Amino acid sequence: MFAGHQQRAAVLFAAADIVLTVIAFEAAYQTRSLLPLRQFSIEAPIRWSILVAVLLAVVGVGRAMGIYARLYTGNVRRAAVDTLRQVALSMLALMALLYLLNLETPISRPFTALLAAYLACGLIVYRAAAGGFRGELRKALGAEASFFVVGDGEKALEMARELEAAEPYGARLSGIVDCGRGLGASQQLVKQYPVYPLEALPRLLNEQVVDEVVFAVSGKQVSELEGMFVLCDEHGVKTRLVADFFPHVHSRMYFDRFGTKPLLTFSTSPSDELLLLAKRIFDIVLSAASLVFLAIPMAALACAIKLTSKGPAIFEQTRCGLNGRAFKFYKFRSMVENAEALRAEIEHLNEKDGPAFKIADDPRLTVLGRFLRRYSIDEWPQFWNVLRGDMSFVGPRPAVPSEVERYEVWQRRRLRMRPGLTCLWAVRGRDKLDFATWMKMDLEYIDNWSLSLDMKILLQSIPRVLGGRGAS
Repeated sequence: MFAGHQQRAAVLFAAADIVLTVIAFEAAYQTRSLLPLRQFSIEAPIRWSILVAVLLAVVGVGRAMGIYARLYTGNVRRAAVDTLRQVALSMLALMALLYLLNLETPISRPFTALLAAYLACGLIVYRAAAGGFRGELRKALGAEASFFVVGDGEKALEMARELEAAEPYGARLSGIVDCGRGLGASQQLVKQYPVYPLEALPRLLNEQVVDEVVFAVSGKQVSELEGMFVLCDEHGVKTRLVADFFPHVHSRMYFDRFGTKPLLTFSTSPSDELLLLAKRIFDIVLSAASLVFLAIPMAALACAIKLTSKGPAIFEQTRCGLNGRAFKFYKFRSMVENAEALRAEIEHLNEKDGPAFKIADDPRLTVLGRFLRRYSIDEWPQFWNVLRGDMSFVGPRPAVPSEVERYEVWQRRRLRMRPGLTCLWAVRGRDKLDFATWMKMDLEYIDNWSLSLDMKILLQSIPRVLGGRGAS
């Protein structure tokens, strides 16, 4: 299923969830009011607030579970299992929210049970029945389209099979146009499809309904078929090119434009500018608030560090930021003044493999510094790095240039994301992990980045810090 069609399907399913949730909420409210139990009533403002909370919980959980990315075409068991999980998690989220809000009007357990029961039944029936009216659903999504595949040999047949499998979602394969003249007059997939020579494509565009043409060809053939691309363009037919001939393994591919020049772009890091802007705004707001809130404690700590050991209160070091940019990295000094000079003497105590240097009970730590490290208080000055844009709250931890120089090629990709105060491996074992696992988790974070993942890592980091499970 094409991404655009899938997005429209997701919107439709989310909208259906909203409508069914409103109906279930009202049905549960009226049913509970009629039950011969203790009198039940919720004032209008609180009632509507609870309804909004229910809607946010249901849609939020559904999106997190990936339910809206699937069309249930008659798979009743799958629809029922997913729906029951969604409703159960939504009710838990609702209860947690109501507890945090500390509403004066308690929400009765019978009402909650009725809401869950009505909602589960409504969603299961709708999703199980969706397969029965998928023809109407295709029209609603605008996904019904006639396709021709232009290609040579197995590559064209592979694309044809993909389109044939997408028929329940509105893709109708009308035929195959053979560039290499090796496919014969027809091809038997699940169904029988006609095969046309390349010269027949102009006639097909004139005589048949053609919504889209998919070119499944090699990189060399793209330039040879320039005339056919232009012809489809002149007819106003949407054309797609299977671009699997590019040797990119991790990159996301998308089209962009610089002035009048169209660009095919490959990116190994997140490229959604709006989401990245939202991440940056969050960093600015939270770091600024943190610096204001912690200003007095940070000033007191700076004085305590100066009084208890020789040297500056703030430790400065050059670190590698986004794409390898060097920046000044700040921490409260937790070691003796000449810690860097003493490193050569304790290299043999290093507990990490690879370029990393880490000692669980570093002899260079001061008494106060050991406490600061345990609760990650020494990291507080990095809020300034976050505010400046050198770092983010969540991202791969910034490395020193000497470590980066020793990276293997595949490990350098971790530099393609702005470094952070906390990261994926920090909440999954931290110092117990080997260096290669650190790197793999940083790449896992980059490949799966989202705002929700950032929030999850940040929330998991808080109890670790408060529990004294920070850096050793």
